[in-house]
Amino acid sequence: MKFLGERSPGYELTYNDVFMVPNRSDVSSRLDVDLTPPDGTGTTIPIVVANMTAVAGRRMAETIARRGGIAVLPQDIPLEVVEANLAYVKSRHPIYETPITLKPSDTIQHALNLIHKRAHNAVVIINDAEEPVGIFTEQDAAGYDRFTQLHRVMSTELVTFEEATALEIIFERLSGRRLTTAPVLHGKRLLGVVTRKGALRSTIYRPALDRSGRLMLAVAIGVNGDVKGKAAALIRAGVDLLVVDTAHGHQLKALKALEAVCTEAQGKIPVMAGNVVTREGTRDLISAGADIIKVGVGPGAMCTTRMMTGVGRPQFSAVLDCTQEAVRLSKHVCADGGVRYPRDVALALAAGASSVMIGSWFAGTYESAGDVMRDSNGKLYKESFGMASSRAVRDRTRGEQLLDRARKELFEEGISSSRMYLEPERPGVEDIVDQIVAGLRSACTYAGAKNLTQFHERAVVGVQSSAGYEEGRPVPASWA
Repeated sequence: MKFLGERSPGYELTYNDVFMVPNRSDVSSRLDVDLTPPDGTGTTIPIVVANMTAVAGRRMAETIARRGGIAVLPQDIPLEVVEANLAYVKSRHPIYETPITLKPSDTIQHALNLIHKRAHNAVVIINDAEEPVGIFTEQDAAGYDRFTQLHRVMSTELVTFEEATALEIIFERLSGRRLTTAPVLHGKRLLGVVTRKGALRSTIYRPALDRSGRLMLAVAIGVNGDVKGKAAALIRAGVDLLVVDTAHGHQLKALKALEAVCTEAQGKIPVMAGNVVTREGTRDLISAGADIIKVGVGPGAMCTTRMMTGVGRPQFSAVLDCTQEAVRLSKHVCADGGVRYPRDVALALAAGASSVMIGSWFAGTYESAGDVMRDSNGKLYKESFGMASSRAVRDRTRGEQLLDRARKELFEEGISSSRMYLEPERPGVEDIVDQIVAGLRSACTYAGAKNLTQFHERAVVGVQSSAGYEEGRPVPASWA
């Protein structure tokens, strides 16, 4: 990357402070752009779901891996639960979505309690032999009380597909019948579900798969306790990426924990570590064994670190500076936090990041770990909270003495409760991923780049005023 006019402005920059200019390009189509990160993780798009308790659960993990990214399970989940989630995600189909299933005798209320767990918005009704006998959508509940059994309201005119049916055929048949969702069968038994949009996406995206062809998943480890033992257990369980995670990654305790993890992981799986915002921090984490450096202090939507402590750094400058040091040492950077629009993802990658970690932006989706709720106006939302908030600290320290827990809860640096509304046009994480990927592919074509390495090399970035940023924002209604 180079600055327009060849010189850095000499002060720190956020994503809002910068823009890219187009280059001469021979990239004729967005679909000619390869978004595979150059960091060797095995993902096929540069998106990492942040290890936030309200965001990264097993539903999110399987969905994002199906589209080529990877989710990081939080560090405060008990090891046996993490191992169970790893096994679950690894057992999911790399193309077909996991169905929500109920029996004919179950009620509408039961179905409505589950239907917003998945973006396909359907419940498949199965018999005792696990054969689909009907399908229920939210519209089917109209006019019936909530205790009505599903066999009275479900649709029994099913369109089903055999396993391995060509995606193009699935898309065309569903489009022709004006259907959105259909069961997929292995013999007569239900294997999964496929949506019209899901079939289309599967012709564009490549799933993130391990060497055995299973969906990939990452797990975060803190810097306290038996980090080496936990790392060994997670590697045995099949984790694909370990993330040594603490708010202040450039400290002796974090470096020692990282060394212990890297001793266990060396030659088996890559290790990400953070968080830092300086060349020195990047260099020290790499010296301790990290393959990928997580960069960002305070830019996250749920984080209050900068307002509480004054500590942090504008994210674009932090990513740019740390990337230069990481590249010099043949390692990589993950830009963590501060992205609110697809342009921010593109700018982080232009600055040299190999991937971008996203948390709060994904919190208001069907797949995030929280339960869907409705406000007084009927709008759907989920609760989110920061990982340095008193709520998160309380969860993370539940095994400690009450006095020690109470002391730690006093020193919070995050929001404990926030409503993240599901956007009606983009309620699923895949909808947001589509938006990000479309913007990123376009940005690469503007830069004349066929892959992310070329994108970093060829991107030309300028500095703008707040008025310049505002000028680029769309106007959804008349200004007259």
